[in-house]
Order: sequence, then C-alpha cells, then structure tokens
Amino acid sequence: MSNLIEPQGPGARAGVPAGTNAREELAGHGHFVTHFDEPSLDFDGPASLIDDGVLEELRLIAGRYPQSRSALLPMLHLVQSVEGRVTPAGIEACAAILGISTADVSGVATFYTMYKRRPVGKYHVGVCTTALCAIMGGDEVYARLQDHLGVGNDETTEDGQITLEHLECNAACDYAPVMMVNWEFFDDTTPERAVEVVDALRAGVPVQATRGAQVVTWKETERVLAGFPDGRADEGPTSGPASRLGLQIARERGWHAPTTPPPEQHDDEPTEKS
Repeated sequence: MSNLIEPQGPGARAGVPAGTNAREELAGHGHFVTHFDEPSLDFDGPASLIDDGVLEELRLIAGRYPQSRSALLPMLHLVQSVEGRVTPAGIEACAAILGISTADVSGVATFYTMYKRRPVGKYHVGVCTTALCAIMGGDEVYARLQDHLGVGNDETTEDGQITLEHLECNAACDYAPVMMVNWEFFDDTTPERAVEVVDALRAGVPVQATRGAQVVTWKETERVLAGFPDGRADEGPTSGPASRLGLQIARERGWHAPTTPPPEQHDDEPTEKS
C-alpha cells in the first residue's frame, strides 16, 4: 500500500506523521463500540475497501469546507460509494480525518435514513408511502413490489440487484404516487410500471427516470452525492408541468411576492458611507 500525502488544509488531521498509510492511521484511531456492532448485523465479508486513494478523496472533500466537520455528510456518501454501506472502517476514517470522535460520526450516520448499515443492492428502489402517495396508490405499488421481489422493507433480493424500501415523503407530491430508483424520480407510478422498472434493471436494460438522468448504480449515485459530478446532471428533465403550475398561475394573474421593506435604521446605529 502506498504512503499517504502529507495532510494539508482543514481536512488534515493533526498529529498524523507524513508517510502514515491508511491502515496505520485508522488503527491508531481505535475501534469504536456502538450499535454498528449489533450481533444481528453482519459485518463479516471482504476486507474494507477504504485504501489510501479513498482517504485522499475524503481529505479533498473535507478541504472544501471552512469548518471541516461540515464535510461529514458527503464524506459518508463517499464511504457508501466504496463500501456499499456505512461500515465501521468508514466511520473511523471520517472521524480520523475530521479530528472528531467516532461517536459523533456514528450519530450522524444513524440519524439520516440515506445512510445504510446493511449492504445495499446494485439498485435502491424506494416507494413513498406517506399520506398523499399512499392515498394515490403508493401502498399498492409497494405491496406489489414486495410480492414480486420476495423481500420486505430494507431487504435485498438474493441476486443482490434490488434493495426495497418504503420511504417518507420524496418531495414530489405533485406526481404522486412516486417511486425512486437511486433517488431518481419515477412519477405517477402504477404497480405494473414499478414491476416493469425493476425487471428491466435486473435484466441490465437501460432505464430512464421520469425526471433526471438515466439510472446508474447505487454506488455511482453515491459518488455523485459525495461531490464528484458524473457530467449527467442535465441529461433529463428536472421538472414537469405540475411542478411549475403554481408559477404559471401567478404569472397569468400578475401575482408577485410582496416587497420587503428595508430594516429600520436607529439613530445610534452607524450608517454606511456613500
């Protein structure tokens, strides 16, 4: 394993000597004990894929922020793009680079539902089952996929292709019911259409989202969320008529936002020089 570059900038960890490689640095940080160590969760399998190159990219992300710990969210996405989930090694790497405790990192990783403790399939399929989508047919879509794929919530098919999850609001109520594949929208979904999509994905057939780019793998999407664009952001439409209807009505009726008055100036406050 090659040596790491000298840590520099806000993402550097003080006290780590030049030439310390990835395994040495993480070993020095110490393994933490949280519910990531639950016996019910299987962390056995291939050794961690977080090598020197990944650590350098994690440092690059940290260096983008004036306060380096603000980089934790995209750093965790990068961990998932490599490991397929948030692993103990990933937690330790983020903590070591940011100079914070593993408990701090674990708290964030277990708070947000987009970070996964169990391995995710090649494609993550989420169906909104919150009020509006449920009323419009989301429950039926989700039930049909459960039956078709033979998995429950947050479970992965035996071939490792599809992880199914029921999601809270996808912020796409104007196209309810909505299904997402790796966070790309599939609007006005029906049970039949949902089955067609997952079957195409499992067969390796290219699938185009209703709004957004052609679907890629979950790991590829996670890398984009980490802040490494794939150049495909404008590949497909990003909005639709239903999303723009309010703006259209406002323009037709001449509505506009009220003018915000300037803040009151008090006599004892300094004024800007002209």
